[in-house]
Amino acid sequence: MFTFIQIQLLQVWQTALIALRALRRNKMRSMLTALGIIIGVASVVAMVAVGNGAQARITSQVSALGQNLLMVFAGSKKSGGVNSGLGSASAITLEDASAIQREVPDVAAVSPEVSVTAQAIANGRNWSTTVVGESQDYLRIRDWKLAAGSMFNASDIRSAAKIAVIGSKTANELFGPLNPVGQSVRIKNIPFTIVGLLESKGAGMGGANQDDRILIPYTTAMKRLTGDRYLRSVNVQIRSSDRMDIAQQQITSLLRQRHRLTSEQNDDFNIFNQKEIADTVNSISKIITLLLGSIAGISLVVGGIGIMNIMLVSVTERTREIGIRIAVGAQPGDIRLQFLIEAVTLSLLGGLIGVLFGVGASHLVGMFADFKAVVSSGSIILAFGVSSVIGIFFGFYPAHKAAALDPIVALRYE
Repeated sequence: MFTFIQIQLLQVWQTALIALRALRRNKMRSMLTALGIIIGVASVVAMVAVGNGAQARITSQVSALGQNLLMVFAGSKKSGGVNSGLGSASAITLEDASAIQREVPDVAAVSPEVSVTAQAIANGRNWSTTVVGESQDYLRIRDWKLAAGSMFNASDIRSAAKIAVIGSKTANELFGPLNPVGQSVRIKNIPFTIVGLLESKGAGMGGANQDDRILIPYTTAMKRLTGDRYLRSVNVQIRSSDRMDIAQQQITSLLRQRHRLTSEQNDDFNIFNQKEIADTVNSISKIITLLLGSIAGISLVVGGIGIMNIMLVSVTERTREIGIRIAVGAQPGDIRLQFLIEAVTLSLLGGLIGVLFGVGASHLVGMFADFKAVVSSGSIILAFGVSSVIGIFFGFYPAHKAAALDPIVALRYE
């Protein structure tokens, strides 16, 4: 004997079969109706994936700067109304860098920095590259490893040794497949012995190639290449990420005191906080991703309106069929359920196809962009869930209208 629940399930199953047969009778119209949902879901998945990919790319570039990093730049210098940009003013000294390391308790390591663009000559080749003067702690600060050789040490800093650590891009341009460690390179006619080869890091913030550089002791750069008495910047590593803001305030107070700045005077330096940069970038990226997803989501609503429109037309076309079903015993709830199943089926089918198209479009974007689109399971579940809700929401009114038909009027309908 069938129980009440079994009877109800059987009725639902029979109603679902009727709904599916109705959709199968009009294959082309069903696919065109689902097309709006397909485009909407594909757009949401692809746009969110692109936004996530861009966010991951920028985050990796910020992380490539190092761990818990503060960058102290000299201010800008103005001459004849022309602003030379950050690092151009004569404001940061070696004594300032030493004071930061000595007097700020949260500082783990410091690397004074000077840089110059110069022509490097080696192995019968020449290459214009960035020559950067740093301390022995630079690689630890930047979380950068060596592919071969070693980093210069404190003794090399004190003696202003003519040794260098070369980036992979510069090494490839000057030495090709040869191992550059132990080779000699001339910079401004001064011979340097290469003691280390940096691992490749690729593009950094702003798109600059981090591998196109040569590192030398900052004392060597100031004494033999630039003749500068001032630093362009100071890289400062903080012991803990949750102490970065406090350390930044302490460094600011220390430098203002050392530079004898009054309360009315502005700082003659700038401090960039890696954590603040990362937080700002992530916040902007999330807003952009949400905006892209919201714009794409509009097409889902348009697709839902399309489903409601077609279902209303279907109710009108099938008025006599509805009347016959009611006359032979179908309840209004059965009619309502039939049209709801049709609408939800179209939405789910469109959602499934849309997800596949969206994932495919995301991979296609990754082939042409300089970052990989990241398809998240959350965006797929969200888009698929929204498409289901849209099917129910926009299918309810046509289903309700079909269920409310007067069977006598419906049977007379031609």
